[in-house]
Amino acid sequence: MTTPELDWNLIRSFVAVAEAGSLSAAARRTRASQPTLGRHVAELERALGVVLFRRGRRGYEMTDAGRALLDRGRSMVEDAAAFSRLALGAGEKIAGTVRITASEIVAAYVLPPLLAELAAAEPDIEVELVASNLVDNLLRRDADIAIRMVRPSQPDLLARKIADLPLCACAARAYLDRRGRPVRPEDLLAHDLVGFDRGDDIIRGFMAMGVSVDRHAFRFRSDNQIVLWQAIRAGSGIGFAQKGLAEADPDIETLLPGLPVPTLPMWLAMHEDVRASPRIRRVADHLYDGLRRYATGR
Repeated sequence: MTTPELDWNLIRSFVAVAEAGSLSAAARRTRASQPTLGRHVAELERALGVVLFRRGRRGYEMTDAGRALLDRGRSMVEDAAAFSRLALGAGEKIAGTVRITASEIVAAYVLPPLLAELAAAEPDIEVELVASNLVDNLLRRDADIAIRMVRPSQPDLLARKIADLPLCACAARAYLDRRGRPVRPEDLLAHDLVGFDRGDDIIRGFMAMGVSVDRHAFRFRSDNQIVLWQAIRAGSGIGFAQKGLAEADPDIETLLPGLPVPTLPMWLAMHEDVRASPRIRRVADHLYDGLRRYATGR
């Protein structure tokens, strides 16, 4: 029996749908259209003579045949990505596209001025910025550079610690003029507080100070960092933010300088294969220097 010659794109689409669980999620991840992904999966099934997915209301569920092929398909995707990464270093000038991923708050408020500096210095570099709190998989080139508040644990990644990012309690001056300024940590409980809805980071911070609170202590709640920052700026109450962000806003006042607020470790990560790329190396170095200035105030 002759082994069918398979189009590589069919295998890539199969892996994307298998990992995402639906055509729509796979389309967002790969930037391919849902019809294209569905057609690729159907073509692969016809070529192999097997059913890879059961289609249902909850998405695409893999069959036993699909699960048996997934690991080999993943290996092919990884090998193709590695081939592409290694090719980046061959005779490349300082030009082309660099894809960066960072948390929503860093992508929206911290990186734009740094990238504007980069654009002035390197006009031939194009930047794609993905604002996401999810840890993108650098191994598959979902991004070339990642800025993260945890050290990436994947093998084959180069992780460079930028700094420990200080956080602070802060509020809009207009709110503080109206409600007064807290003098002691326990004074915070007499104020309107801004905090997470489902996340418990701030609650655990209060507990570390010996203050027991629950989510109802926060009069305004959201798990979106940008929404929380805008709520603080609008005068909804006292919240917690990156110190560099708060100090740069003339309408915001930082509070209780001795408050034991934990720091956030900030890391820059990229795959070891792309360090030979002049454009990615140039962007990584620029971001490292700029973010270190932002985090340390120097």
